[in-house]
Amino acid sequence: MYTKREHIELSSLPEAAQWVIEQSQGFKIWCLEGEMGAGKTTLTKSICQLLGVIDTVSSPTFSIVNEYKTINDEQIFHFDFYRIKHIDEAYDLGFESYLDTGCLCLIEWPERVESLLANEAVMHIHISKAADGTRTIECRA
Repeated sequence: MYTKREHIELSSLPEAAQWVIEQSQGFKIWCLEGEMGAGKTTLTKSICQLLGVIDTVSSPTFSIVNEYKTINDEQIFHFDFYRIKHIDEAYDLGFESYLDTGCLCLIEWPERVESLLANEAVMHIHISKAADGTRTIECRA
């Protein structure tokens, strides 16, 4: 178990994304946590850019999952479970199969599928937004 914090401003987002990547320690399931508007999708876009994603990165709020390809022909899966109302929707999506691929899975609103992540090795990325617009990012396993 580790905990690290990084205070960032939106102007230093690429550096913050790099810092998060460095904290990953080989984890393939990253849970992005934070209130609405904290910057989960924005951070995800920056992470994907640094990892060489060649597709357009956008919020999968309505599609629930987006699949991206990198310049090395690797897959990254980006989930947004904000809109699901019942865990069966994640089962119907085949969420567990995505977890078994060994590909990086970036999950927004992971608390909605918490029971499906119980036995997984997960890195939690919590983003807090301060009144002055700065963010604090905490990574823990």
